[in-house]
Amino acid sequence: MIDLFYSVFIGIIMGLSVAAPPGPINAMMAHESLKSALHGTSVGAGAMTADFIFFWITFFFKSLIPQGALFVFYFVGGAYMLYLAYGVLKVKGFSASVRGSYLKGLTTALVNPYQITWWLTFGISMLEQFSVYVAPGFFLGIIIWIITFPKVINRLGQNYVFYVKIFSFSVLLIFGLYILYQGVIDVIKM
Repeated sequence: MIDLFYSVFIGIIMGLSVAAPPGPINAMMAHESLKSALHGTSVGAGAMTADFIFFWITFFFKSLIPQGALFVFYFVGGAYMLYLAYGVLKVKGFSASVRGSYLKGLTTALVNPYQITWWLTFGISMLEQFSVYVAPGFFLGIIIWIITFPKVINRLGQNYVFYVKIFSFSVLLIFGLYILYQGVIDVIKM
């Protein structure tokens, strides 16, 4: 019984480790949370869906994933994040649906090289140590973050709309440029 609680606890910590650090998903969640907490949570749910997909791909195919293919994700992910940064800066009003927010989170997470790299490194090690028993706690940790973070931003952010937009734009721009740079470096190394 203690092993079950330990696995759930470790899973929660690992889920928070993938969900909480500043990055493109949290920048998008913050931006969408200005509309409503539900919009921000929808972005997080989309990203969590990508994590669910990566979880099972990593579990079943971890030995078959080619490390040399990451540069494609760097270029696609970097370009997509620059596009999102431009969108954050240009938006005057909010019109996207909750479903649209979910799809933004899902597509961003599926091409985010840092999320993919997390799964190819830490994710593989997590699954080798704890197997699928870590999954309930892992996804619980993500759920805690994607519900709590948007609520906090929505409450505080209404007074700081301009600053949240600038923060979101800056994070997406920096990550987009850095990811493109990493793609170039990977191609040069080949």
